[in-house]
Amino acid sequence: MARKSTPEPTPSPVADFEHALQELEQLVARMESGDMTLEDSLSAYERGVGLYRQCQGALQQAELRVRQLSDPAQPENGEVFDFDHE
Repeated sequence: MARKSTPEPTPSPVADFEHALQELEQLVARMESGDMTLEDSLSAYERGVGLYRQCQGALQQAELRVRQLSDPAQPENGEVFDFDHE
């Protein structure tokens, strides 16, 4: 009898964000060290842009979830979180 395999759960956007942010920070540190070739620097920059976009997407999803939780009937009326004023 064949056993059905259950698909692995997909990581949450928060976990993806934290992983991407950590990788981005490591990438920036390597680039700032000045020990990379031009080709490696360009590849790292390209990867960094992708990671940045991934982080932005995760933050937007998190903001949408907060709005939906604040007012499930009208999430568009939720308060926008201002990152500059903590």
